[in-house]
Amino acid sequence: MIRIAIDCMGGDAGLPVTVPAALAFARRFPDTALLLVGRAAEIEQALSLESDVPRERIEIVSATEVVEMDDSVEIALRRKKDSSMRLAAQAVKDGRADACVSAGNTGAWMAISRYVLKTLDGIDRPAIATSIPNQLGRATTVLDLGANVDCTAEHLLQFAIMGSALSQTVDHRERPSVGLLNIGEEVIKGNEVVKEAAELLRASPLNFYGNVEGDDIFKGTVDVVVCDGFVGNVVLKSVEGLAKMLSSIIREEFKRNLLTLIAGAIASPVLNRLRKRVDNRQYNGAALLGLRGVVIKSHGSADAYAFGFALQRAREAVASKLLDRTAQAVAQLTRSVQVPPVVPALPPAVGDTVSP
Repeated sequence: MIRIAIDCMGGDAGLPVTVPAALAFARRFPDTALLLVGRAAEIEQALSLESDVPRERIEIVSATEVVEMDDSVEIALRRKKDSSMRLAAQAVKDGRADACVSAGNTGAWMAISRYVLKTLDGIDRPAIATSIPNQLGRATTVLDLGANVDCTAEHLLQFAIMGSALSQTVDHRERPSVGLLNIGEEVIKGNEVVKEAAELLRASPLNFYGNVEGDDIFKGTVDVVVCDGFVGNVVLKSVEGLAKMLSSIIREEFKRNLLTLIAGAIASPVLNRLRKRVDNRQYNGAALLGLRGVVIKSHGSADAYAFGFALQRAREAVASKLLDRTAQAVAQLTRSVQVPPVVPALPPAVGDTVSP
């Protein structure tokens, strides 16, 4: 039985999204048990609205505090030690759950997960990674997507190691190709950090392709694209916005007149496949790599349909033994690469912890 701890209070909507999504997920996957973490009375009330709840596979974990979307990392760690977010991560630490999922404050979720679960050997900062569909019918793994706004070249090298390990484990690619996101393919392009990172990657045993540009993510030029969290988050939000725009255009265009309605009816199978392919909700759920536990971050604005995919990502990660296989791959690659020590010359990243 796979066990997933869910921060039911996190996200823009909280319980109205997380509990219905959890119940729908439980019905689809009878091999999964859920720990619903949050204010017990409110969760119980939400559960009572469902008549066919598989309660034997649901456990409520009471938490008296909630990390708000605008709470600082310091508040989340020091002042809210009984938050639903922290107890969800603690359930993984204690072995009560195999994975944890939250749609809450990204910086707080990263910091709490890092503090509770710790990082893998050889990894200084965890990174957020997800798959973005490309025109080859596959997906490009992109990281970091917002956990680390300021990065050194050594951090980018570590992200490349984790991304390669993830691609090996999930996509079964023997030597995943790695690209460094830049403003041009030429070696002379980019800021000093990116140039230094490129030198480290070229000297490593990783399958480094070289610099890539934004459109290479969608072309499928490489298997893994590495960037700092500032750039990665901009890329992610742009992709989400584009997907919503395309879906809206497809929907509205065939409402305009009778001719387009007829054409739309004829082309509906193709249009439905296209609409499904550009529906960014299906790609909700990013892995926080580099931690000693399976941690998934859902988009804060996710609806129940999208949150269900984040839960599915967690289940797939556990079923495929992602943590063990990634830890082994990271250890092997780290030994081969001999990552230089990171000099703490930069201000703390969004996901960096403070002493609780």
